[in-house]
Amino acid sequence: MKRLLVTTVVVVALLGIARLGAITYGWLDEGRHPNVGALFYQRTDTTAPTRMCSGTLIAEKVFLTASHCTAGLDWLAAQGLLSWVGVSFKTAPPHDAIIHGTHYTNPDYYELRGIDAADVGVIVLDASPGLEPARLPDAGMFDAWYGTSRRAVKNLKFTAVGYGSLGFEFGGGPPTSIPSYGYRYYAYSSFAALDKSWLHLLANEATGDGGTCYGDSGGPNFLWQGGHETDIIAGVTVKGDVPCVATNVIYRLDTPTARRFLGGFVSLP
Repeated sequence: MKRLLVTTVVVVALLGIARLGAITYGWLDEGRHPNVGALFYQRTDTTAPTRMCSGTLIAEKVFLTASHCTAGLDWLAAQGLLSWVGVSFKTAPPHDAIIHGTHYTNPDYYELRGIDAADVGVIVLDASPGLEPARLPDAGMFDAWYGTSRRAVKNLKFTAVGYGSLGFEFGGGPPTSIPSYGYRYYAYSSFAALDKSWLHLLANEATGDGGTCYGDSGGPNFLWQGGHETDIIAGVTVKGDVPCVATNVIYRLDTPTARRFLGGFVSLP
């Protein structure tokens, strides 16, 4: 799959909060990550569902995503405009296998935004998709590794996975979004920096890396160990640099805040 460069910003807003986009400098997934799905919702005043964010199955019926995605659903529900929420694990449309569920926003997302983003949410599905769940990291894993061997941490690799547009075409008018048509994509990223809540990853094509952009919110970033990708989710995609050409910033899942919330839905390692 040819790598695509995003060289400008097109802000796509859902209720003013969603950060939608796509994998950059990546490839068509072609079934490599079957437990990564797309989050859908339907408004009461529409007749068709809307794809919103990405995420990952982490238990038989628990779908991990970002709280800034589920917070938008909270707003719709409060206005009486939310008909249903669901997840599809299809790699391409038609998305005819959407499993409905109930969304949960991390309460700390509203309380700790200035201290710890707490940007992790879940959808509890009404039925099992029958897929093997991904794994969560051990408590404080990255802090422990960084304290033991910073060089080893700096050599870490990650795989970002998600749905969304593939960039933009230019010439003859405004930039035109290149749709993914509902296909799932993946890209490889390298470690850049670590702090209390975030892992900063390189997503620059010049360094041989790829990443995420407006649209992969809530999607997984799988950790590499021993030169191979694992099924451990280091963190969920939340943000990056504005033009999506340099960094991917993911919310860590080994933190006390993330684990406190997720422990209410799954067994923690």
